[in-house]
Amino acid sequence: MPVKLGLGLPQMKRYDLGRDVAAVARAAEETGYESLWVFERVLFPDPATQGLYGVPGLPWPDHYRGVADPLVTLTLAAAATERARLGTSVLVAPLHIPFQLARTLASLDAASGGRVVAGLGTGWSLDEYAAASVAPFERRGAVLDELLDVCAAVWGPDPVSYEGELTTIAPSEVGPKPVRPIPVYLPANSPRATRRLVERADGWMPVAMGVEQLAEQWRTVQDAVAASGRERPLDVCARVNAQYSEKPYEGDDRRPFQGSVAQIVEDLVAHAVTGVPEFLLDLQSTTRDAAELADVAGEVYAATRAAGV
Repeated sequence: MPVKLGLGLPQMKRYDLGRDVAAVARAAEETGYESLWVFERVLFPDPATQGLYGVPGLPWPDHYRGVADPLVTLTLAAAATERARLGTSVLVAPLHIPFQLARTLASLDAASGGRVVAGLGTGWSLDEYAAASVAPFERRGAVLDELLDVCAAVWGPDPVSYEGELTTIAPSEVGPKPVRPIPVYLPANSPRATRRLVERADGWMPVAMGVEQLAEQWRTVQDAVAASGRERPLDVCARVNAQYSEKPYEGDDRRPFQGSVAQIVEDLVAHAVTGVPEFLLDLQSTTRDAAELADVAGEVYAATRAAGV
């Protein structure tokens, strides 16, 4: 069975939010992409007070400047499409008030006819946590756990009630409800995160950065699933942060998914051998504008299918 392909929507500063999101979303759906995705970056500290991913001295990339709100972006895509699933990869869950985020996701699912996929994570930026002022960074795991509880309550039958550390919901009618249970995708980047994934999630969202690495991570997750006795299947969608260039990358230091369309497709074919069933291709940081983003995405899709993947 061919792998499923998703596309990252244009959120970065160079794109026109009101025009380009709908145009790229429509083009991607017409091309055959089965899912459309957004990511979250709420600020760009300048000068940086913390390195990228919390690594001292590692600079933040310029394309993190002025990233559009993920749920506004996804709403624009929902209005412009009919079939493609609408996913977050990922929302930094503890930057959001749990009850409000649960309601927003439910409303978007209802409006889109049941197409939302909620990819959630805990993030790494201390500045983003301070700006959001929901909870301290040290409580990020507990906040994610509470958010999952609140979503389950809000998306479930009325009356909704819940009492947690951040959230208290008196027995209430809360709507609209999702069209169907919204799939929740989580990371597995620590033993605790892996347990949470196996126990509570519908899907896993790794980052594809090399065939051997992805295959090893997938085996670890599968082993955890088997050890837990979980019976329902676990969906998987691997994020591909592509670095597109018109000409092939010729250096010996080429990283996975760096270079021309042919090189990106070569890497997709190689990574598909891992058995991961879906890949989210994010090209927006290296395409000049929405027209090039749509064109390159179309070329990658066609070439991937022609390669039998």
